[in-house]
Amino acid sequence: MSLEVKIKKRYKDFSLDVSLETKGEYLGILGASGSGKSLTLKCIAGVETPDEGKIVLKGRVLFDSENNINIKPQSRNIGYMFQNYALFPNMTAEENIGVGLKLAKKEKKKRVKELLSLFRLEDMGHKYPAQLSGGQQQRVALARIIAYEPDVLLLDEPFSALDSKLKSELHTEFLDMLNLYKGEVIIVTHSKEEVYRISENLALIENGTITGFGKTKEIFEHPKSLSEAKMIGCKNISPCEILSDNRILCKDWGLVLETEGIPINCKYAGIPSENFEIVNEPGINTIECKLVNVIEEINGYLIVFKNNKRNENSILYFNINKETWNKKKSQNPLYLKIKDFYLLI
Repeated sequence: MSLEVKIKKRYKDFSLDVSLETKGEYLGILGASGSGKSLTLKCIAGVETPDEGKIVLKGRVLFDSENNINIKPQSRNIGYMFQNYALFPNMTAEENIGVGLKLAKKEKKKRVKELLSLFRLEDMGHKYPAQLSGGQQQRVALARIIAYEPDVLLLDEPFSALDSKLKSELHTEFLDMLNLYKGEVIIVTHSKEEVYRISENLALIENGTITGFGKTKEIFEHPKSLSEAKMIGCKNISPCEILSDNRILCKDWGLVLETEGIPINCKYAGIPSENFEIVNEPGINTIECKLVNVIEEINGYLIVFKNNKRNENSILYFNINKETWNKKKSQNPLYLKIKDFYLLI
């Protein structure tokens, strides 16, 4: 199984220029609203037509601007699940699932019954979308798509219509349901948690361009570029200057950090907000802190601070659990040791 996409589409105030490839792994596309995530899916599905480029699925050319090939959406064998699930409100769950199946009446009824059972909807077949919960609607929408046995499944923000509590409950269930499908899967989302849980590979998109690509967990654990660090939510990022083969100066914080293996094209340093440790004395990769603010959150505190030894105004952020902070907050001066940091290009 494989999908190759290399397309461009231009609008008056936005341009999409995307290249990506999948080979059977679940691919996540992570980006902010308006970055081009959904537009990419629409071009793959044939809902939108690129200005130029090529789309090939399992060796079959779906779109090729040079050779004037543009297969109609209904002939691409692509399953597209929209954000709002796009269920027909005047049809029951079983009617929605079987709506486009070209089978004899008896075979169609059998297939729909099988899908209702697979997706744990046995008692919901006679109900209309308005009578179903958000999670049940999601299952009906996914069952309807899988009924067609598409070559690729495109999921456009599949949890956006659900409240936060239901999202958490359904993530595991959703993965179990996806295991019933054996083709390519692409999920677009603006949620770091969703893409981390669901996708094996990850493409980062900014302003219509892919800015990072790789194994999802590797990108989250060891981002290599400024774009990757920003996208995974790294709160502390500073331009840096290489001082030697093991020392860099973080310009915004007036802080020298020591480490081995500094790449020659290193331009930024990133420190995850949880990668600080309160210590009793100054030392290597340690900051004497000037507190700016302490913000209480549900599971801890967000400590906002500056480097007390420099005049730089750039602040840093430190996430810490409440018990540890309450024991250490009276420590004066307060020293924070940086346990690990990213070297970014």
